[in-house]
Formats: sequence, structure tokens, C-alpha cells
Amino acid sequence: MRFSPGPETAAPVLLTTPGAPALARPVRQGLWGLGLGLLVVSVSAAVSIGAVPIPPGTVWGVILDKIAPGLVTPDWSAGRAAIVWEIRLPRALLACLVGAGLALVGAVLQSVTRNPLADPHLLGISSGAAFGAILALLHTGMFLGLATVPLLAFVGALGATLLVLAVASFAQATSADRLVLTGVAVSFIVMALANVLIFLGDPRATHTVVFWMLGGLGLAQWAHLVWPLMVLTGAALWFRAVAGSLNAMIIGDETAATLGIPVARFRLTAFVVAAMVTGVMVAFSGVIGFVGLMIPHIVRLVVGGDNARVIPASMLFGAIFLVWADVLARTLMRPEDLPIGIVTGLIGGVFFVWLLRRKARG
Repeated sequence: MRFSPGPETAAPVLLTTPGAPALARPVRQGLWGLGLGLLVVSVSAAVSIGAVPIPPGTVWGVILDKIAPGLVTPDWSAGRAAIVWEIRLPRALLACLVGAGLALVGAVLQSVTRNPLADPHLLGISSGAAFGAILALLHTGMFLGLATVPLLAFVGALGATLLVLAVASFAQATSADRLVLTGVAVSFIVMALANVLIFLGDPRATHTVVFWMLGGLGLAQWAHLVWPLMVLTGAALWFRAVAGSLNAMIIGDETAATLGIPVARFRLTAFVVAAMVTGVMVAFSGVIGFVGLMIPHIVRLVVGGDNARVIPASMLFGAIFLVWADVLARTLMRPEDLPIGIVTGLIGGVFFVWLLRRKARG
């Protein structure tokens, strides 16, 4: 069953989106085409821009030559080909996956918690994932190979999620605002424990871990893209399939239960899948905040509150946003890489203030 809340019912929950009118199919298709084109242009620009500028024609020539050898005649150096294929392109693609994943999780959490301020960073999920990843990097070692960090990051994210729900239930903090406050409190506790792990770990690895906690895509490799791609694809397909249930959850638990949705089980499942996505993304990118908060709100201003459109649109524009945030991180202080979490934190902090001001105005 698909349920799409109208403007009158969605407005009290999603305060930044009073209900955009439904767009005609040709307009929606045009917007999708524009968004996909913007994503391709963004990735191309991200690969071109850097300490060594590379023309877009060379970028696409290298990509075509790697995909279909012999299709084009190489007129570039081996060094430029390595920069494009081995360094910048995997980094841009990882930015796409991480941005899409965090925006997806933000859109889902805002629906199942009925809270416009919910995102994986504020609800402590990112902190839990960071705790698990730090545990793997400094203490347990890579006992499962490349899967070790994503697996422990997922376990940490899931543990933090369950802790937030348990504390909220114990403190009877079931309202939307109190749930966010509970998540912030749990986030501080988990990050304190993560700092203990850093303090007890190998001092020689501390610098790398601290830089990773600030968020960064500089270690991206082709082999690292498999896990985020698999997890993001599976989660996106499932969330898109249950978009009607997410719409019903926005209205309230009673409405969702009336429509035959097992509210408690569905919310827990959504939290688990969100924790899995967040854990894997944090494992390969570090802690990047506010993407899941900003992007869904901006998207709802354009496509309305129906999650059938919000989810894919959030993923698309989340990918575009993080690609350009990474470009800023690479160029603002070049040749040094500024941690991308600093860039998103600055932008997200300003957006958060604007969102609170808009909420205060009703």
C-alpha cells in the first residue's frame, strides 16, 4: 500500500517543506535529466581540478581508454593518466556514494522519527560508526581483511542506535525534540569512549585516525568502492520500496498502524538499515556531518514530501553536494587537503541555524 501525505498533513512535521505542488511528469523528467547531467559535470570537474589541472577532454580520454582500450589515441602522459584513474576518479566516485548514502539516511531518519532535525550525525549513529572503526584501526587489526573496518563500523553504528532508543525509552523522551537531544547525549558519550581508544592506541597511528575522524576521501581506491556501492544499492532499493510506509510514519504511529504497518518493527528495521549504511560510509570516509540534515530539506522544497521522490532525489543531490565539498577541501588550502568534515560542518552549521530560525517562525 502506498500512502502519500498531502501538504496539510506533512506541514507540521517537515517544517521546511510546507508541501510543494506535484510536478507534471515532463517537468520531473526534465529535473532528473538536469540533475544527472549536473552530477556527470560535477564528477568531471572534480577530476579536472587540482594541484595539477587536467583538461576535461583528457579526463574523458583517459576514462574511455581504460574502459575500452584502443578506442582513443592517448596523447597524455602516464603520470596524468595515473592521476585521473588511480587518484581523482575513485575519490570523486567515493564522494558520490558517501554523499548519496548520508542524504538517504537523513531523509529516512527524518521520516521515521518525525523530526526535521534528525540525521546520522545528530542521532549518534556516526559516532558509533567512528567508535567501531577506531577499534578496528588501532586495536583489533584487520582480522577480516578489508571487511574488518566496515563490519565493526556497522556494529558500532547499530550499537549507538540501539543505545539512543533505549535511553529515550528509559527517559521517556519519545517526542521528536527529545529524541534528538538523546542522540546528542549518546553521541558525546560514544565519542568520549572513542577518544579513550585513541589515547590507549599506538601513538604513531593517532595522527591518521584523528584526520580520519574529521572526514576525508584521500585514501579512496577502486577496491574501496565495492562495499559502499553494494550497501547503498540494497538500502536504496528497500527504502524506495517502502516509501509509502515512510510517508505514513510521517503522519503518526496511529495512522501507520491503521494502515496495517507494524510500527515498532518497521522503525527498528529502518534504524538498522540506516545504521548499516552509515557504518559503511563512515568506514571509508570518516565522520562527515550535516549532509543528511541539509540535503533532504532542500530536496523537499523542490519535489514535495513524498518519499518516493524524496529518497532518489536526496541521493542524487547529496552526491553532487559532497563532490563539490571535496573539491573545496582539496583547493582551499592546497597543496594540503582540508578535512572534508570541516567544510560540511561549516556549511551545515549555517544551515542548522537557518533551519532553527525557520522553525521558530513556524
